[in-house]
Amino acid sequence: MRALITGGGGFVGQWLARGLLARGDAVDLTGLGAAIRGPDILSRQERREVRWLPADMRDTEDVELVVQRSRPDVIVHLAGVSFPPDAERSPTTTYDVNALGAVRLLSAVRRQKSAGAVDPLVIIVGSGMQYGCHEPADMPLDERAVQRPTTIYAASKAAQEVAALQFHTSVGLRVIATRSFNHSGVGHGTQYLLPSLVGRVKRLAAGAEPRLVLGNDVVRDYLHVDDVVTAYLSLVERGQPGEVYNVASGRGVSVRQLAEDVLQRANVAAEISTDPSLTRASDIPVLIGSPAKLHEHTGWSPTKTHADIIDDLLHASTD
Repeated sequence: MRALITGGGGFVGQWLARGLLARGDAVDLTGLGAAIRGPDILSRQERREVRWLPADMRDTEDVELVVQRSRPDVIVHLAGVSFPPDAERSPTTTYDVNALGAVRLLSAVRRQKSAGAVDPLVIIVGSGMQYGCHEPADMPLDERAVQRPTTIYAASKAAQEVAALQFHTSVGLRVIATRSFNHSGVGHGTQYLLPSLVGRVKRLAAGAEPRLVLGNDVVRDYLHVDDVVTAYLSLVERGQPGEVYNVASGRGVSVRQLAEDVLQRANVAAEISTDPSLTRASDIPVLIGSPAKLHEHTGWSPTKTHADIIDDLLHASTD
């Protein structure tokens, strides 16, 4: 099988490429630039085994050429503006990349399918943030829950999903959409919560910071990147086109609990405090997804916990 991963130079893209290579699949990665610019996740040997096809998801000709060159059996669409504050700073770019990027990709697939060249399974990766605010008593949310996106990032991902499923309904493209909840692991950017906490605890241990300061004590559903990769691979094998799947653990953990766990696992004692200037009234208090449908259709279940993520990040930070 040949797989094409958009956003292939990024965090999840490289971990997914590693998982596909381990199965013996051929892997094409696409993204901006003449070479993989993302985190250093793939080994030198793995980088030699993948094929890098540069493309800008905002450029229709680029996207068309990538699909033509790859002729994939499977596409996993990860490319996008993935950091919510970046999305808020540039809404137009965010919609162009996240929503219209998927439209360009699926339009290219449709044209290639019409020509008899390809008919790939396309997994469109969305976000659990698409659900927006729901009552804590409603958790964990399943795929029937109403989407109420409260941010540019979440709304752009909801728009992506609507457009992608329309390609399935109207022209029969084999599209699967995910709503993927929080996930992390080695190589995740330090602007994200868990890598940031690990980095700050390391500085605490070195005496560079006096205490661990937090903002909103929200509850989130965290998956290890290894489990996310196996979820996507399970959808490749057994997912049903036209369906939407939560990629989630079904368990919630608060930011404070994550901070306490990082301190405990790093063997660091420190005060945890809240800075009102870091809190956001608009933040979703609790967001937990149900993985029941994904498990029912594919047999997938998570095998790791947020503690495993912390241990991996702590180990990587001291290498």
